[in-house]
Amino acid sequence: MNNIKIAAIIPAYNEEKNISAVVENINQIKKIHGINIIAVVVNDCSKDNTFLVAATCDCIVLNLPVNLGIGGAVQTGFKYALRNNFDIAIQVDGDGQHPAEEIPKLIAPIINGDADVVIGSRFIEKTGFQSSNMRRVGINYFRYVHQLLVHVQFTDSTSGFRAMNRKALAIVDKYYPDEYPEPEAIILYAFNGLKIVEVPVEMKERQGGTSSIGGLSGIYYMVKVTLAIFFTYLRLKSKKL
Repeated sequence: MNNIKIAAIIPAYNEEKNISAVVENINQIKKIHGINIIAVVVNDCSKDNTFLVAATCDCIVLNLPVNLGIGGAVQTGFKYALRNNFDIAIQVDGDGQHPAEEIPKLIAPIINGDADVVIGSRFIEKTGFQSSNMRRVGINYFRYVHQLLVHVQFTDSTSGFRAMNRKALAIVDKYYPDEYPEPEAIILYAFNGLKIVEVPVEMKERQGGTSSIGGLSGIYYMVKVTLAIFFTYLRLKSKKL
């Protein structure tokens, strides 16, 4: 796999406590598995020392001058990967939830030609951290929304642990959802005829900080993402027609 160039895109906002370990873990699997993988940290205008900490690590650091949110930060990484001739881009959260040891599972379907996009799901084998009750309700809800609109079902549609090939990178280079992009992006992939598969992965509880989704914010998230999904669906549907 040394001839396959892989970018691990790590969107980071106020992750000074976690980012060093995340990068180190990615570099470790580079040595262990002989994977040609490079960590690309996208510092989303953090208010803490994320940039300074990342700059001391063995990685590429993209420092955004303004806060773009998770979607904008991830798309920045995707654009970098496409323009620098990476064959595969992997999204890895900067909070330590996505173990680098699971990366070989994510890239295998792409390398074998079985997928354009691979989603790591914690719910197929139900091992590791299984997320909060509120989040699981939302995940099951979006599962049926996707089935209704584009006739696909995934067990972990909000998972940010994903990999994609250059065909998919060329699509997200032009447009990628902004605030909570993962469920909405599935509509984008489906409309563009990309082959999407899920693989079982084990995730961890975030290693520091707090999630922005919980309680009333979780309900707000579901409403907002539902509207975003339907608007994306209608926009792509009208464009196709």
